[in-house]
Amino acid sequence: MYRRIKRIIGLLISIPSLLLIIPICLIACIFIVIESSGNPIYIQERIGLNGQSFSIYKLRSMYQDAEKNGHKWASKNDTRITKVGRFIRKTRIDELPQIINVIKGEMSIIGPRPERPEFINEFLKDIPNFNERLAVRPGITGWAQVNGGYELTPKDKLVYDLFYINHESIKLDFLILLKTIKVMVTGNGSR
Repeated sequence: MYRRIKRIIGLLISIPSLLLIIPICLIACIFIVIESSGNPIYIQERIGLNGQSFSIYKLRSMYQDAEKNGHKWASKNDTRITKVGRFIRKTRIDELPQIINVIKGEMSIIGPRPERPEFINEFLKDIPNFNERLAVRPGITGWAQVNGGYELTPKDKLVYDLFYINHESIKLDFLILLKTIKVMVTGNGSR
């Protein structure tokens, strides 16, 4: 029942928020292209609910061909990240196009972040219970993101993700949403 209500609330928030998100994304796209030519929208395969694959939409924060030497986690001072990319990551603007994934039903506003298939395969081998996070729709933001974000290891993120999954509630979702808005507005908070 809760997940049905969560889906309805997600749609009620997502559809009207497009009016605000589209202009912000268009402005960001202009700056992305000025700094680094190429498509400002980044589409990447991710794994979601029940291990289903889907295409996630993001604003590109790295230079073109940033992964030509293979996939790897972004680090704090990663030279592949553009100046505009640092700003849109810090404020989480790079995640805004995922509202489309929410509308399509592939994601939720709140939930564990979806991972790439190549990372999922590694984590399933190396981290016990990692598959449990696939029991819920992934989110644009989540408990792990507002309590450590980029600083956390995948194993640490799983602890937060499992806490969220085991304590899902409107109250917890609202707290995560408030903390996420704070990060977006101030640029400060869990990274």
